[in-house]
Amino acid sequence: MSSISKLNDAESHVLQAIQDVAFDAPGVVPTARGLSHFGEHALGWMALSALAAGIDKPRRRQWAGVGVAAFGAHAASVVIKRVVQRRRPDYSYVRVGVKTPSRLSFPSSHSTSTTAFLVAAARVTGNRSFWLGVPVMMASRMVLGVHYPSDTAVGALLGATTAQVVSRLERKTA
Repeated sequence: MSSISKLNDAESHVLQAIQDVAFDAPGVVPTARGLSHFGEHALGWMALSALAAGIDKPRRRQWAGVGVAAFGAHAASVVIKRVVQRRRPDYSYVRVGVKTPSRLSFPSSHSTSTTAFLVAAARVTGNRSFWLGVPVMMASRMVLGVHYPSDTAVGALLGATTAQVVSRLERKTA
């Protein structure tokens, strides 16, 4: 068995443990599905960025940067998925709670774009409580059985990095 297969098997048991606790808990799966739909292709995050840019005119440029970070992080994750080609969890004991647009798993695009948006929004507002949403989205992807833990962790890292890069570029060109 390859080291990737061993990693997948080990992480699948983490998913099983998460689902044993959370999948049947009232409201968890519907909430996770809602997050899934909101975060699909980073559309919800880009819409929130546009809304904030329309409302918060003094920081319109920064909010546009938040949207660019969410979109850019999502795009980067899609490219990496196509290069890495890691398949989504496929085990009889891991329940799948939502449909996905592809069979590719690594990194989690939802974790990537969500983290990019939340880290960038925290920077714009000075309110770090935005960061609390990152583990919520990460957990939702595992509860739904569509990502391994490492998919969500690397996605969050990629999203945070993207937010920082976009923030630096936005400040340099202001």
